[in-house]
Amino acid sequence: MSAAVKRIELVSDRLPYIVLKVRWCNFIVCNVHVPSEERRNDLIDRFYEKLEQVFYNFPKYRMKIPLGDFNAKVGKENVFKPTTGSSLHRDSNNNVVRIVNFATSKILIVKSMMFPHRNIHKYTWTSPDGKTNYHIDHILIDMRWHSCVLYV
Repeated sequence: MSAAVKRIELVSDRLPYIVLKVRWCNFIVCNVHVPSEERRNDLIDRFYEKLEQVFYNFPKYRMKIPLGDFNAKVGKENVFKPTTGSSLHRDSNNNVVRIVNFATSKILIVKSMMFPHRNIHKYTWTSPDGKTNYHIDHILIDMRWHSCVLYV
């Protein structure tokens, strides 16, 4: 696997990425850790501005996969379904608007929610008391390459 690594870049402590060389192309995996909703909105806005800037500098025809902790709890609102797929939660939080705007502007889809799973297998975060569960970690991929992801 180490032979596939072409470059590792640490843009910030919340935004590293790695460029991997596979047989037929290079692809970029970007690990994302968005500040939680309890943080100031300007901090979250600055993070998404930095993410936009990083994506702008990526080569156009590379497969790009941002993944990680987006802190976005996607609800069952129909307006988000073309980008996010089915959801576990009833209501969305504010970070969903940011992730959907980012995904649609970059022609990405949230692939982590496109596969059928039982609800018990959809949770990615559990509160310390063990009673609250959320699906806040996501995997996005270019719409052009989405069929390459067979299962999440």
